[in-house]
Amino acid sequence: MTKLIPAIDIIDGKCVRLTQGDYQQKKEYSNDPLAIAKSFEQAGIKWLHIVDLDGAKAGNIVNAKTLKEIATHTNLHIDFGGGVKTEKDLELAFECGAKQVTVGSIAVTNRPLFLSWLETYGADKIILGADTNKGYIAINGWQQQSELELFNFLESYINEGVKTVICTDISKDGKLQGTAVTLYQKIIKQFPKLQLIASGGVTSLQDIHTLNELGCEGVIIGKAIYEGTIDIADLGAIQRFYQ
Repeated sequence: MTKLIPAIDIIDGKCVRLTQGDYQQKKEYSNDPLAIAKSFEQAGIKWLHIVDLDGAKAGNIVNAKTLKEIATHTNLHIDFGGGVKTEKDLELAFECGAKQVTVGSIAVTNRPLFLSWLETYGADKIILGADTNKGYIAINGWQQQSELELFNFLESYINEGVKTVICTDISKDGKLQGTAVTLYQKIIKQFPKLQLIASGGVTSLQDIHTLNELGCEGVIIGKAIYEGTIDIADLGAIQRFYQ
């Protein structure tokens, strides 16, 4: 069963979307992320992806209050990312109600710390964030490009026990021109036991069906919901069908 995972990206406590991670290409959709989250839940959605974009840029969690508010007032299974750079950040995310935490930059810059979190919290709670641009991993809110090649990066952590990966093709993100099907096919073929969550560029219900057929564990849907190319009611119906 593919999990359908709407995204709420937060800047200044508001629900926003960027294009290809560019903070200069920001569009605000709501100043009430909790109301958005409740609308997802009412439609029958069970999962939610929250990204603290302020935190990703600042290097520490900024919007913990919003995370806690959504976790307190909904029953959504929340995975949270953005600004998780220290043990204190990780603990804060879980204390505020995240069921899983997505860690990307630290997996690149401080491998021993990431592995210690993986051992302490378990692979069911720690998701590896693998945001890729032209085949290489990008970090710190996509503001920096690393020298790590995507498939080597994935293999190195799968060998250490990582089970779940969110992979975003930055070139597709926020453009509403379709998702990176070929890339996800390659990842699933090379790592068939990996729980792959596809992110970036999901534009239509057909994109979701295609990713489900590929065998993706989950699909993150962002801008398509806010721009109306995918109706949240349809997502709820599809999720029930997949179950």
